[in-house]
Amino acid sequence: MSSAKSPMVAVAATALASTAFVQGPGTGAGTSSLSLRGSLATQRPESSVEVASSSSGASVFGLGAGAAAILAATHHARGRNAACKSSLTLYAFENELGVQAPVGFWDPANFTADGDAALFARRRGVELKHGRIAMLAAMGYITPEVAGKFPGYLSPSTGLQYQDIPNGLAAISKVPSLGWAQVIGYCAYCELSQEQSRGTPGEVGDFGFKVLTSSDPETKAKKLAAEIANGRLAMMAIIGMFFQDGLTGSAWGG
Repeated sequence: MSSAKSPMVAVAATALASTAFVQGPGTGAGTSSLSLRGSLATQRPESSVEVASSSSGASVFGLGAGAAAILAATHHARGRNAACKSSLTLYAFENELGVQAPVGFWDPANFTADGDAALFARRRGVELKHGRIAMLAAMGYITPEVAGKFPGYLSPSTGLQYQDIPNGLAAISKVPSLGWAQVIGYCAYCELSQEQSRGTPGEVGDFGFKVLTSSDPETKAKKLAAEIANGRLAMMAIIGMFFQDGLTGSAWGG
């Protein structure tokens, strides 16, 4: 409330100050015209115009200074409110999973500036999902290079073997359409067969897969934080592989 009043007080004070040092038409000039009525009769209109012009210029200057004071006070109040809101957002989410040293809570795009906890939970679930997909995709690039490929036929009807499928982006054009339909169908099943509405465990990525968990809360939190960190690394890695593969024809630059 005080920040809203201060600009108005500044305007009032400036307006008063702008006229405090201007001689009005009813002071000195009036006295001179009464005592020297005959000699100053021809100068009286010019004097009145000068006084009126000076008064108008000072008033305009005062209004301009008042407007500048309003803008400065408003900008200061907005900056202070933004700083307070940023601090509240930091305190609200600084203890969440994924806030890890040395970066700490890092939100350069200000996605959490509104402090909406439900929206934060949704974005955290999306981040987990993308991280898991990226980890599988990165392993899909690396495993065939290191461990080789499955024996047998990918498509017996066309005589296409697994060994005939190249690694990386080149495999897109080699896999038959029916094979891609199976891949897309399985992804749709994984996405739609789990309850992921607001307030459910699936919203935050908990689908009952308990292999990498623990009954100890501290150990469990450590493993979940490691999953988020590994998922973030995998997202960067798979994007790097895509670019390298697209530019050179191989994820390893060969």
